[in-house]
Amino acid sequence: MNNQALKGSKAINWLEKINSRVQSLKPSGIREFFDVVAHQKDCISLGVGEPDFVSPQVIIETAIEALRKGYTHYTGNQGLPELRKEISKYIENEYSIKYDPNEEIIITVGVSQAVDLALRAVLNIKDGVIYGTPSYVSYEPMISLAGGEPQSVSTSFNNNFLLQLPELKNAIKDNSKILFLNYPANPTGSSFNKKELEEIKNFVIENDLLVISDEIYGELSYEMPHTPISIFEEMKERTLLLGGFSKGFAMTGWRIGYACGPSAWIKSMLKIHQYSMLCAPTLGQIAAEAALKYALDDKDKMKAAYKKRRDLIVNGFNELGLDCKTPLGAFYVFPSIKKSGFSSMEFAKNLLKEQNVAVVPGTAFGDDGEGFIRCSYATSYKEIEIALEKIKKFINKI
Repeated sequence: MNNQALKGSKAINWLEKINSRVQSLKPSGIREFFDVVAHQKDCISLGVGEPDFVSPQVIIETAIEALRKGYTHYTGNQGLPELRKEISKYIENEYSIKYDPNEEIIITVGVSQAVDLALRAVLNIKDGVIYGTPSYVSYEPMISLAGGEPQSVSTSFNNNFLLQLPELKNAIKDNSKILFLNYPANPTGSSFNKKELEEIKNFVIENDLLVISDEIYGELSYEMPHTPISIFEEMKERTLLLGGFSKGFAMTGWRIGYACGPSAWIKSMLKIHQYSMLCAPTLGQIAAEAALKYALDDKDKMKAAYKKRRDLIVNGFNELGLDCKTPLGAFYVFPSIKKSGFSSMEFAKNLLKEQNVAVVPGTAFGDDGEGFIRCSYATSYKEIEIALEKIKKFINKI
């Protein structure tokens, strides 16, 4: 191209070029806040939902040995057969639910990719997805990116942030196609018991909905055994169960999740997966197989440590006069800061500025999070003690 042609060319108008659904997305409230935290020296962070434990040694050693043996190539798109068999065995042992490892399980790049694949596989443009708020930051954007219509349902502190049938019935629309569940929940730690799940099951069947159930924190259920909604015979055929290794096994960086569900749904997800991601990381899959074979005791020890930390932080907030429910699972508390007179963002920013303690404003998880903060207790017992002392100083100055 000659210089004259270059001079005459028009500047690209990127607002016209970028996908309109992408343009409408808001930045992650968590990442936006922690861009600020990243520059804070000696900050005590109760923010990022990541275990402070290193992956169990047996997992690491298995992965190192696999590298030495040359396992550096692609796996099949659906994931290693050996890992799918171990997941099938694990779920049957834990919950008495049988999934065919060849037809009903796919390995994904963390549960986040499983959510993306699940939505894109079944949603047509403007199909509705019902979900409770406050919710994990990715759900609404991923529904929108898949062309669906987010249909949020408010939950409340008084009802332990659990979806209630009257609100669900009010939320249902002619275009509603999916009920999206997450329990134990991020950011609230709330979870359903079997009776509550049965009520939801009846609602789902009456309205002929599909269910995506994100149960990544299922291994971290403290007061009662975790119950997948697909345990009900009528639900297995319409539910996609999502799980993974990041939280219960302290394997966030290995990026391995999985989806179990009806073969037609799994096959549709596989079509997208094979053209976009090809396969989950080989080394991560080998490590995940080792987790299920050799690290179940390590998982239980970490869970016991989280429970002690949970009790410490819940008691601490309540003693400070900040109402805090005892979460049934995950590793988050979601205390009310309404008595402080601050908004969630003001509270978080001022606490960071004055005491160098980082928490996540509740509004990062939707408008229903206003008046709350999310604090992760996936950090050391000692750091939680120090953080509570600093929060006490902050509260006493208000």
